[in-house]
Amino acid sequence: MVTPDAAPDDLSHALTTLLDRWDKLQHQKYVKRALNVILRLTEEQVDRLDWKILTAAMEDLEGGFQVFYPHRHIRKVSIFGSARTPADQPIYKMAVDFAHRMTQQGFMVITGAGDGIMAAGNEGAGREQSFGLNIQLPFEQGANAYIAGDDKLMSFKYFFTRKLFFLRESDAIALFPGGFGTLDEAFESLTLLQTGKYGPAPVVLINEPGSDYWNSLDDHIREHLLREGLISPDDPSIYTITDDLDLACGVINRFYRVYHSSRYVDHKFVMRLNSELADDAIAFLNREFSDILVQGTIEKCTALPAEQDDGTLHLPRLQFEFNQKDAARLIQMISKINQLGAFLPESDHPERK
Repeated sequence: MVTPDAAPDDLSHALTTLLDRWDKLQHQKYVKRALNVILRLTEEQVDRLDWKILTAAMEDLEGGFQVFYPHRHIRKVSIFGSARTPADQPIYKMAVDFAHRMTQQGFMVITGAGDGIMAAGNEGAGREQSFGLNIQLPFEQGANAYIAGDDKLMSFKYFFTRKLFFLRESDAIALFPGGFGTLDEAFESLTLLQTGKYGPAPVVLINEPGSDYWNSLDDHIREHLLREGLISPDDPSIYTITDDLDLACGVINRFYRVYHSSRYVDHKFVMRLNSELADDAIAFLNREFSDILVQGTIEKCTALPAEQDDGTLHLPRLQFEFNQKDAARLIQMISKINQLGAFLPESDHPERK
């Protein structure tokens, strides 16, 4: 391993070793692309600050990749909320309970590692089932006692790399009331869902009973964004607002009842399922969701050649040409798939990716 302060001889040895085993590299194509970026930058007009940003961002990414890799097959939920919520408040206790319930359903929990709702998430999940994604700030953001010192605690230089891991690693988002940071995380999550850069995944906005914190935001979305045509009519359906933890946990768990995961293979959207759907269910999907197809139909299929190394070969699949713009309708389709498959046996491991 080359350390950040490695001497030139150490770096030269590392590069020689890399070239010696080049033909055996598993992801040679992407290693080559990454190295080419670095090499091109050495020949271009790049300031010292630019190199600092690039280096710190890559170190953030390296740390995140290393921490999450051993847990890559376990589903996770990211919990966002205020760092300033006192531990004696009802909403704090709700966050503790929610996190605990999610671990009982097989999920691990990701928080920002700070105080308030973040501490509640780590407390409820327990250290073994928790991740903490801290951010280096001059104030307010030390690691809470429930994740401090744990191997799954990370400290990020940049918000953008930290946010990347919140969404890259999470299979669900839960938002409790909070300030500017929480609202930023809420709208970034919704934007990335809406544009297909995250998910499909469930998002729950959790109120304290008697509070209209998220409902008032929903009113603004409907009265301004929706009414003025700034979002699509189906977009509000990508989130659920509730003050009932049974409902919040149920929304997340049911999302993976039949639906397992998805990816693009060339121009095809491939959806993996925990159980195969009946032919009449496929016919129903084609009638109800033809509007999200570029052409063709929704069809059953088996694993495609490009999927041979991702550990899902045993799962039945659907494939279709998704238009990549109606993400809310795609989530509605997943909800319907989970209903159509309700008569099928439960998955043995619904929490596993």
